[in-house]
Amino acid sequence: MRGLLADTTPLRNPDFRRLWTSGIVTVVGGQLTVVAVPVQIYAITGNSAYVGLAGLFGLVPLVLFGLWGGALADVMDRRKLIIITTYGLIGTSVLLWLQAASGANNVWLLLCLFSLQQVFFAVNSPTRSAIIPRLLPLKDLPAANSLNMTVMQFGAIAGPLLAGVLIPHLGFATIYLLDSIALLATLWAVIKLPALPPTGEARRVGLRVLGEGFAYLATQKVLLASFVVDIIAMVFGMPRALFPEIAEDTFGDPSGGGLALGLLFAAMSAGAVLGGVFSGWLPRIRYQGRAVIICIALWGVAMIGFGVVVGVANPDSTPILLWLALGFLAFGGAVDMVSAALRSTMLQQVATDDMRGRLQGVFIVVVAGGPRIGDVLHGGAAFLFGTAVASAGGGILVVIGVVVSMLAFPAFMRYRVGRTGRPEHV
Repeated sequence: MRGLLADTTPLRNPDFRRLWTSGIVTVVGGQLTVVAVPVQIYAITGNSAYVGLAGLFGLVPLVLFGLWGGALADVMDRRKLIIITTYGLIGTSVLLWLQAASGANNVWLLLCLFSLQQVFFAVNSPTRSAIIPRLLPLKDLPAANSLNMTVMQFGAIAGPLLAGVLIPHLGFATIYLLDSIALLATLWAVIKLPALPPTGEARRVGLRVLGEGFAYLATQKVLLASFVVDIIAMVFGMPRALFPEIAEDTFGDPSGGGLALGLLFAAMSAGAVLGGVFSGWLPRIRYQGRAVIICIALWGVAMIGFGVVVGVANPDSTPILLWLALGFLAFGGAVDMVSAALRSTMLQQVATDDMRGRLQGVFIVVVAGGPRIGDVLHGGAAFLFGTAVASAGGGILVVIGVVVSMLAFPAFMRYRVGRTGRPEHV
């Protein structure tokens, strides 16, 4: 049993332990804001089209500044950069609190503040990931990434649930203030970090530095393949855009959402948390590329199963079918957690330190952009063929895409690490 439970060895490092424990608080606080912003937008406008704009206002800075922030993490002291961006996140949360407390009720002000917050997050996130290999030995990276993924998924469950309970009673201003206070925990953790100066020769961010990152990625077939298979999984196999329609038309939720909708959105994160709790075996995986391929193929199978259940169920069906559908989503969330932890580990193992920031920036863009493209494709497919076909068909395309990737990137299948975590075959 001890071998199955999450490996907590990385927590023996005091710097990583402070980052991780502070993350438990700040991830939940951040999720409060993630929920509060669209709810406040709808409260101001009464129009879902404005709520949809929040996705655009969040995605554009995430893509642009994710790449720029990753490059910045390679040319300056990462400790200084993460301290600056943490102050920026605290500042924007305070501004969100002020606009709500003042009763401004200006949707464009709210959208702009949310976009500014995503700018700081886009620089902070790749920097934070690039720091981990400087704190821990390579053999501890799978366990460290599993612990981080578990906290993120825990926040994705706890944050929205708390927001749903607290917003009606405390109001938007208090929610933003709680996020600001929670971020102080991260500020304390990053201030305690040692100096992390750059190891490369570049000292300024420009197109040349960004170009060097993409040129380097083109030579690293293992990393390129890890990005490709993640895009396949998220673009073709993420049916979250269909959950509102499935909840109402298939499982009998009232108009506007109900229990089934909440369970559908929480199922993947619940599975990911469970997968993280029982992730003690991850550090023992040697052929990490093969493990990622297997996990993404299982993700596709899970989405096929989910689509089949949706096709069979109707509002008069037994509740067992809803729980079966949730089971497929939870299983998908568990294997996706393993895949994500291993892909993060591979990036940290293979990339040289002077390139880690830039590649982490690309990683953030892929992780953020893939599901949003998937939302568009699944919505269109559901309009043409129905939610069951869109869900199951997406899962089939994931499996096909993984098989093609195996043939196109044989180096990914051969990728192996030794007991010290150092790549033995790239």
